Amino acid sequence: MGLGNFFGGLFGGGKTDLWKRFERMRESTSGTMSTFYKVRDLKTGEVLGLKVVDPVKAAPVEGRYKALGKPNEGEIGQQITGHNIVRTREWGTSTGGEPFIVQDFVDGVLLHNLIAAKKPFTPEQRVDLVTQAATAIKAVHDAGFVHRDICPRNFILEPSTGRLVLIDFGLTVPDKPAFLQPGNRVGTPNYMAPEVVRRRQADKRLDIFSFGITAYEICTNRSPWPKGSTGKAAMAHDTPPDDIREGWPEIPPQLATAIMACLSADPDRRPESMGRFLTAISAVRA
Repeated sequence: MGLGNFFGGLFGGGKTDLWKRFERMRESTSGTMSTFYKVRDLKTGEVLGLKVVDPVKAAPVEGRYKALGKPNEGEIGQQITGHNIVRTREWGTSTGGEPFIVQDFVDGVLLHNLIAAKKPFTPEQRVDLVTQAATAIKAVHDAGFVHRDICPRNFILEPSTGRLVLIDFGLTVPDKPAFLQPGNRVGTPNYMAPEVVRRRQADKRLDIFSFGITAYEICTNRSPWPKGSTGKAAMAHDTPPDDIREGWPEIPPQLATAIMACLSADPDRRPESMGRFLTAISAVRA
């Protein structure tokens, strides 16, 4: 089966001429397997986000799950909803054979850029951002999926509202053992859980580990491990992360304990769910 037929089956039968329907409003942003555009719908005038997938780059990832009946990214996005989740409007295939996804356009700044710039979040903002990130991941898990690429690059903060939004489901799979078997290392290297790096059977707790690193960075503006070696340190299992209190001495104890638990190399020592994490920090949130 050719790539066009393969993705045509994944993304539906009708095809859309994207650049007759949409006007590009901003230079594109290219990712590993896709390109993102800020566009205007020429019929409605609405400003939207348009993600166009490169079928050649995505085929090895999608083909791995073909026999398992994996939903495509657009279908997955429509099943994951919540205040901290980007809304997926529709999905389809372009006349050029490229899968595409139409989403709400989130007007904000990547959390990664804020952390890299050493944005001085207040203690209240840190607690709020950690809570919003945890709530977003809980929505993914509650919908029956594992994100597999939780990191600051996949969150956008809306300055006007303070809302933190999870924006990308390109590597998301159903929360079933068959989709999380040992295999290729998937995700952003410095945020990968040890079981992923070591190619072991995984479950949704891999997202909890990645969230732990993200939360640590929100609270301290630095990584739990020496910069550039997080994935290697996590894989080693014998290199504990720096204590979060070193970067934020006044951090509420419940928050410090909960985030450090997420960074456990052993999945059984992490919170069993994002709901359990949110419960653990409920007093801090209040």
